[in-house]
Amino acid sequence: MNSLDHAASNDRHPEWHATLDDFQTGDEAMRLCLDLARVAAKTDLPILILGETGTGKTLLARVVHNSSRRAKGPFIAFNSAALSDTLLDSQLFGHERGAFTGADRRVKGKFELADGGTLFLDEIADMSPTAQAKILRAVEHGEFERLGSEQLLEADVRLISATHLPINRYKETDHFRKDLFYRISGITLKVPALRERPNDLRSLIATEIAAAGAALGRPIVGLSRPAADRLFDYEWPGNLRELKRVIHTAVAITAGEVIEASAILLEAPETSAPSPAPPVARAATSNRNGDPDLSLRAAERRHIQAVLAQLGGNKRRAARALGLARSTLDRKLGEA
Repeated sequence: MNSLDHAASNDRHPEWHATLDDFQTGDEAMRLCLDLARVAAKTDLPILILGETGTGKTLLARVVHNSSRRAKGPFIAFNSAALSDTLLDSQLFGHERGAFTGADRRVKGKFELADGGTLFLDEIADMSPTAQAKILRAVEHGEFERLGSEQLLEADVRLISATHLPINRYKETDHFRKDLFYRISGITLKVPALRERPNDLRSLIATEIAAAGAALGRPIVGLSRPAADRLFDYEWPGNLRELKRVIHTAVAITAGEVIEASAILLEAPETSAPSPAPPVARAATSNRNGDPDLSLRAAERRHIQAVLAQLGGNKRRAARALGLARSTLDRKLGEA
């Protein structure tokens, strides 16, 4: 998602109150995601959010809830990864006193707490088959039992689920129930990775600098050119979560008003042996008769590949060095 005006609110989490109208984007992939989210917010259909770790899936779920008719109801978020079936059962559906060792009182589960609102299940693909079956029943019929009770309870819940896994391949295995997948994916939202949102990066960085400066009491006015280059050339494997950490760390260790490159602490890229030239590169060296390809197109492609190799395969930096748009670079590399 794009920037929120952190300075406009004294709330430590202003995004918790945001709606889809508070978000803007300059990138097509994010625009499509937000447009579909606005459609989803007008319905009660279950939503499945896909995206890499750190892309803002939880925030998107909360913002869809805030933009829906259920906005005045509760928003209950639950991470379903790495829990035993018994604990997950208790967390989702509640338990009665004496249901298990240590159960000294009745406890409501997430489904019951979310009645009239939205239940967000993060990392749903990590659930066990047993847990999936119970989720399916609750979603299909709106009914469940607390652990240790045979009394059927009902809850009016709008379900939003999320996973970082490639769900289309994951559901083909025996681990993920296909009937559950079709139940939870009434509308599927794909949140693009930060590296796929170059037009949003500037405003996202500015927003995080302002938020970190306000939180830490640092009067940061901007970035030095080398610092900005480091941020814009980085691929951001940790997405928005990593961006926030990097910026807040940079603000914390900056003594003056301008963040220098030395304060930008990024993960070192993994080193590996150079990969062999792709088939398209080899094809550029000769024509169909086996003679050297001396065309301007082949020469241009060889130059682009040389620049790309010199810059460690970073297409963003290569496009900037060549004076090309990233899309133009990809097109020229793909030309046969």
